[in-house]
Amino acid sequence: MTSSALLVMDVQRDVVAIADDGSGYLLRLRGAIEGARASGIPVIYVVLGLRPGDPEVSPRNRVMANVLRAGLFTEGAPGTGIHPDIAPRQGDVVVTKRRGSAFSGSDLDLVLRARDIDSLVLTGIATSAVVLSTLWRAVDMDLGITVLTDACLDTDPEVHRMLTEKLFPQWADVFTVEEWLDAIASR
Repeated sequence: MTSSALLVMDVQRDVVAIADDGSGYLLRLRGAIEGARASGIPVIYVVLGLRPGDPEVSPRNRVMANVLRAGLFTEGAPGTGIHPDIAPRQGDVVVTKRRGSAFSGSDLDLVLRARDIDSLVLTGIATSAVVLSTLWRAVDMDLGITVLTDACLDTDPEVHRMLTEKLFPQWADVFTVEEWLDAIASR
């Protein structure tokens, strides 16, 4: 029997302000979080946090250099905090990462091993960044993977559609939040 965890990735104030499309994303995500908690599935929040002075950012990394120019993700800055509409509760784990994947520069692997978690349910912003890079790393780690399509969001809807409809189904189970909640309720 597998042991799953729901990952809520990069749903930070500044990211939501940039990416939220007004479609009810946070409401759907909150439904997934509440459904996971009700089913005894741990919720693990993953945030991108950079130390003041950005010692972990190389000028050769275009993505991270752009993040710095935009003034995003400095640890302790208000915009780096998890969005209050889906805030962690007592007992939820918050993991800080230093790059795109939830595993990059974080102790996520340690948390998963300590809890005997071998399957991940992926949600977050952006589909083409944290979700994609975390999925690839999880594939390499032989973890079971589920992606909740409408609990992922991207600033480019066409990229989101292509990833969730064409690429992700090759390596993961792909559901909407409602489909996933129905599946975990029937177990």
